[in-house]
Amino acid sequence: MEYDYLVVGAGLFGAVFANEMKKKGKNCLVIDKRNHIAGNIYTEEIKGIHVHQYGAHIFHTSDRAIWQYVTNLAEFNHYINSPIAVYKDELYNLPFNMNTFAKMWNIKTPKEAEAHIQAQIADLNITEPSNLEEQALSLVGTDIYEKLVKGYTEKQWGRDCKELPAFIIKRLPVRFTFDNNYFNDPYQGIPKGGYTALVSKLLEGIEVRLDTEFKNFVKKDAQAGVYRSVSGEDTFIKVLYTGMIDEFFDYCEGTLEYRSLRFETEVLEGEENYQGNAVVNYTEREVPFTRIIEHKHFTFGRQPDTVITREYPKEWNKGDEPYYPVNDAKNAAVYQRYQKMAEAEENVLFGGRLGQYQYYDMDKVIMAALEMANKK
Repeated sequence: MEYDYLVVGAGLFGAVFANEMKKKGKNCLVIDKRNHIAGNIYTEEIKGIHVHQYGAHIFHTSDRAIWQYVTNLAEFNHYINSPIAVYKDELYNLPFNMNTFAKMWNIKTPKEAEAHIQAQIADLNITEPSNLEEQALSLVGTDIYEKLVKGYTEKQWGRDCKELPAFIIKRLPVRFTFDNNYFNDPYQGIPKGGYTALVSKLLEGIEVRLDTEFKNFVKKDAQAGVYRSVSGEDTFIKVLYTGMIDEFFDYCEGTLEYRSLRFETEVLEGEENYQGNAVVNYTEREVPFTRIIEHKHFTFGRQPDTVITREYPKEWNKGDEPYYPVNDAKNAAVYQRYQKMAEAEENVLFGGRLGQYQYYDMDKVIMAALEMANKK
């Protein structure tokens, strides 16, 4: 069999690209090393609840065309992301807004809240922030930083805020309104059938092989300029690779760094409502997990049981799932070397968060995949 494209990775980027190629009459084979499609947006039904197996994914976008694209694939509900933060025995609304400030300082008006923040910033006399701590303090003052930023950030990155570069926090969302909607995007929601069903729709009519590792499946025919399956049965004119770009090149220019996550999922039988919200962040560094997800609240579930997931950040090691690229100067230099090598690969495209070493929201993944497909 001769395929126009071997698409490596059955996640959102690979599925969108394969779907677009199919529309253009191209023949694609999609492979994935996991035993399921949908990559990190994979949802599995447990007790009638769509459980986000790789962390919470809330679709949001300001792009009307992208919203129309996804709503043609699945019906979305009207879920609005309104997380809660827990600090010791205190509860706060996120993002930082008038509900947060009223609870923190017992005030009522935006003028009072702004005065509190500006007074704290002025007392610090930070002119040129040299690290993340100083950057955050110069934006929101001491109270918000100490209770809602410091511990959570240190858990997420595994380092003291004084050791992290200032550019990680370019801004912090501060709203002087009573608005708990975390995102500013006008389009937001969760697919009613789960994300796996959405990706399955994209892959309809396209051959997919799971439990298939790229480097064990194909070898490059340098003379012909194509990839062939190890068995010799299949030929691929081009490859879209959505895995780790440094792994593709056997780490010859060094290993790119990531932060990883560990998930601890628990089924609570007979408990209808555990925390009353889909996402609750724990901002103290002493609490080992960053947040608890109660999955049924993404879809306004009324099941008699519930499923929760605790999310633990961890250092990434080879073999772990890479979640967040560490976009500091050192890793940027390493990625640039790989990017040059990728540009020299005539018949291989690199896409997605791992292939392009950047964090993507889902709408940006779709946009990038559509742009790449249109170019090709």
